[in-house]
Amino acid sequence: MKLRKIVVLMALALPSAASIACSSCGCSLNTDIGTQGMGMTEGWTLDIRYDALNQNKLRSGTKPISQSAAAATGNEVENYTQNNYVTGSLDYNNGESWGVTVILPYIMRSHSTFGAFVVGGGPPEQGDGAYSSKTSGVGDIKIIGRYFGFAEQKDWGLQYGLKLPTGARNQTGSLVAGGQTMLDPGLQAGSGSTDLIVGAYKFGFISDSENWGYFAQLQYQAAVMVQSVPTNAPNPDGVYGGTYRPGNSTNMNLGINYQAYETWVPTLQLNVLNKRVDSGTAADTFATGGTLAYLTPGFLYRVSEKTQVYANVQLPIYQNVNGIQIVPSYIASMGVRVHF
Repeated sequence: MKLRKIVVLMALALPSAASIACSSCGCSLNTDIGTQGMGMTEGWTLDIRYDALNQNKLRSGTKPISQSAAAATGNEVENYTQNNYVTGSLDYNNGESWGVTVILPYIMRSHSTFGAFVVGGGPPEQGDGAYSSKTSGVGDIKIIGRYFGFAEQKDWGLQYGLKLPTGARNQTGSLVAGGQTMLDPGLQAGSGSTDLIVGAYKFGFISDSENWGYFAQLQYQAAVMVQSVPTNAPNPDGVYGGTYRPGNSTNMNLGINYQAYETWVPTLQLNVLNKRVDSGTAADTFATGGTLAYLTPGFLYRVSEKTQVYANVQLPIYQNVNGIQIVPSYIASMGVRVHF
């Protein structure tokens, strides 16, 4: 298969962590050009990707907000959330009409919050509810199938799958005042929910020369089953059960790539994500959900016929969050993809 065919198909991959959450959740939009294994070549493909994002800018709606202004609202003031993800994806394609991908992330996250505290209208200080955490663990697994046997060109298809609650939901942080506290549900490695994932995609060439390719993808993810989750009790040493349902999300990817070079393929994507507010007795219903849009330049390099490496940098062009949340200045990702 020509490199241009592989690249157009790879660029259709769905984001592995396509969600906005409260500032403490550390989740944001991630572009993934390889994990869904859209290549038409029969066989197995392994993709390993690393993503890094540092949420350290407070925002209310579409505008930045200072820490002191956030503290004056009486709500919890976040300091930062540093996220690092290593995501492994194993894909099988029958080469004719269907394929399936299994995606498993490993999450490394550090977080700090000032709590709900203000002194004389000045900048926030560590106060009641302030804590910090450093956690890591396997996240929720995704199993996504696809069918692309509608057209002879195999240039469009449907996707369908599940996200299963395999990630840990009992991770804790250290209170500044002493003792341990259960992390917010959005900070946990797992959401505790079973989600339905459906999507559709289309790709092709802009001109007969086949130098310029395009792709488009739409995906919807909704929690269809939730479990009770541990939440904070008045005493940090005890917990009680609560419920947490992550907000449903809709993600759209549009992009082009230039395929005239033999080994290098520059890409440019527009990634738009809308996520609804989380719900449940353990959920943050004030500072979750919103709409994000990123412009994402990137490239793919062909190491050999069966191996490609790629990198992307997502740059925010629109951020409209509910409540007060912390957002990243950029999201960086890089990975390697091997067909065997």
